[in-house]
Amino acid sequence: MAARLWTIPGERMKTGKPHRVPLSPAAMAVLERQGELCENEFVFPGRVAGQPINIDAPMRAIEKLGRRGEITAHGFRSAFRDWAAERTSFPAEAAQMALAHIVGDKVEAAYRRGDLFDKRRQIMRAWAGYLAMPTPKVAGEVIALAR
Repeated sequence: MAARLWTIPGERMKTGKPHRVPLSPAAMAVLERQGELCENEFVFPGRVAGQPINIDAPMRAIEKLGRRGEITAHGFRSAFRDWAAERTSFPAEAAQMALAHIVGDKVEAAYRRGDLFDKRRQIMRAWAGYLAMPTPKVAGEVIALAR
């Protein structure tokens, strides 16, 4: 928590390597609030005592919204990548690394030692700010951007 860092163990990653995720102030606020609410070791506890939230919980939330088939978990990653490319000047490599994608070919990977962590921290802060922007409204109604 003090480092504002989430490390995903290598065994949970496709590459087999640990992935460091810089946490934005907004993400930290969520984690701190959850920490106040939780009575066990899980930040997001499941319905069963002593178990974490089910891996299918995000898709069930999408289904409850009646948006199954329109919204996918991968679509959130795609939305981030499009935003980073179209609305920011962050290096493409940093955005790719934020998604834990391999950057470049084997030769480039052999020479790349860093993970652009400081730039990725800036990206996460900017992404959180973008997500927190007020929803556009017209005459008190939310504009449907896609259907």
